[in-house]
Amino acid sequence: MSSQQDVPRLFHIPLKYISLVTLTFQNSALILIMHYSRVMPGYDSSSRYFASTAVLLNEIIKLCVCSAVAAYDRGLRLAWIEVFSRDCWKLAIPACLYTVQNSLQYVAVSNLDAATFQVTYQLKIITTAIFSVTMLHRSLSPLKWMSLLMLTLGIALVQLPHDVISIVASSFNLTLRLTGGSDDESETAKEEHHSLEGEDAMNRTLGLVAVLIACILSGLAGVYFEKVLKGTNASLWVRNVQLSFFSIFPALFIGVLWKDGASIAEKGFFFGYNPVVWTAIGFQAGGGIVVALCVNFADNIAKNFATSISILISFIASVYFFDFVVTANFVLGAILVLIATYLYSKPDRRSSTVRTQNKGEYRPVPLQGTTSEDISPRSPRPALGAFNEKRQ
Repeated sequence: MSSQQDVPRLFHIPLKYISLVTLTFQNSALILIMHYSRVMPGYDSSSRYFASTAVLLNEIIKLCVCSAVAAYDRGLRLAWIEVFSRDCWKLAIPACLYTVQNSLQYVAVSNLDAATFQVTYQLKIITTAIFSVTMLHRSLSPLKWMSLLMLTLGIALVQLPHDVISIVASSFNLTLRLTGGSDDESETAKEEHHSLEGEDAMNRTLGLVAVLIACILSGLAGVYFEKVLKGTNASLWVRNVQLSFFSIFPALFIGVLWKDGASIAEKGFFFGYNPVVWTAIGFQAGGGIVVALCVNFADNIAKNFATSISILISFIASVYFFDFVVTANFVLGAILVLIATYLYSKPDRRSSTVRTQNKGEYRPVPLQGTTSEDISPRSPRPALGAFNEKRQ
């Protein structure tokens, strides 16, 4: 009875379930809105907003929000001292990596449909595992290695053209056709599905390369963040103020001034902006903050469930809103990715024992480009009181 009363609640609803809904909504809505903002009707490559300005505004919003919370939580003077401490420069490297990663996400969603991006982006699990083994000298169980191989196979299937699967299937006298109807009807559906301005110019190869590089940067930045700051006791908000502060410099000088400086000077900083663009920026800025807080109350099962449901929602929304053509290799690959994600996140018996012994310590979770999948099951969650620590 007492254990049920100790469960954190909001409006008499356990925060675990609220976190589950929030994680699912954030994971699916962010990618769908970002993709639509890049392919929406009435805007082409010459009239679309500059992604570099969106990345910069994203960092500015996160800096303002995290600074306000850090000042309220720690006090203005103490927060200033902690933010600009002697080791704050160590955050410059992951901040730069996260900024480039966010920029590549815009390139990816501009050239891949939302469902394909959601599935392919799970590749960051593989890159994080590789960097954890090489940089942190961690060992992975045979189950985790098997899940990584399954994840690689699933992503490869999603990226394979449907013609390849059809040729292989025909050699075994099998029929793998999920689009319905004849080949002529399939081709007609593919022609009709290019109803959005940006989808006519989508470059699948460019989108895939952008996702691959973004996943590598995500894994490297996350592991570097953990390696460099291991053992520090700075709060979640202070660390993310530092990340947002250092992220502004590459976003401004490399993205806005160097990459799009001439075009922005000619057309204006807010050229091509509309409510959809502002919504995408708001979701990206607030999403990391929401996820970092929600992960405290959601266990691995809830996190995996949110990931699976968000991929399913993106898949259904892509079919309904963007006329995504369903293929057998996508369905099979997505199923393998979901199973592999669950198996990899499943805690080992040994690691669960270690987490129990180290229950009191925690590692701040970066908000830059964070989704629920970025939170490693090995990472101890901060205690609830860590976010509401009273000033003395």
